[in-house]
Amino acid sequence: MRETPNFTGWGVTIVHREDSNTERLVRQLRLLGAQPTLQWAPLGAAAVPDLVVVDADQGWDDLLPWREAQPGCPVVALLGSEAPGRIAWALEQGAGAIIAKPVAASAVYPALVMAVSIHQERKTVAERVKFLEERVRLRPLVHAAVEQLMSVHAVNEERAYAILRDCAMRRRLPMEQLAAFIIGGAEPLPEVG
Repeated sequence: MRETPNFTGWGVTIVHREDSNTERLVRQLRLLGAQPTLQWAPLGAAAVPDLVVVDADQGWDDLLPWREAQPGCPVVALLGSEAPGRIAWALEQGAGAIIAKPVAASAVYPALVMAVSIHQERKTVAERVKFLEERVRLRPLVHAAVEQLMSVHAVNEERAYAILRDCAMRRRLPMEQLAAFIIGGAEPLPEVG
């Protein structure tokens, strides 16, 4: 993330019991232009805000809706304890930053920026992994297309792969997609050049 976000208009849900920490947090969030709401009940999957601030000291596993998945938004944990279990719980919930209790106004903005940045990085990495997993899943198609090219054109594996790669580059298609077209009969075999 190159630019720090502007939190004006962001919906921020604070999942914490009301106390002096939440009062300072709400005041600071409003100064940043955010629209904070306070609740001490599980966050619904349909009501995911732009950002969540959660009490890591008293939170429980079903407090946030993304138990085993990527968090639906950036998460900041409020933490007054140094207990390793509470820190681990915050990380399991997807926290990208921690604000220590008692809340200091100067800690809020940097924590929000960190949480947003970490959330964006996690999303980017997850998308990249998904893309690469799909390519790996389709590799057998590439191998089958290479074998077909070897058989039809009487070339070695290296040459058949080069033919497939060059054809994919000319057509601006991923090799896996072109291989699927060839194997499915939707695309004629590339000519040896």
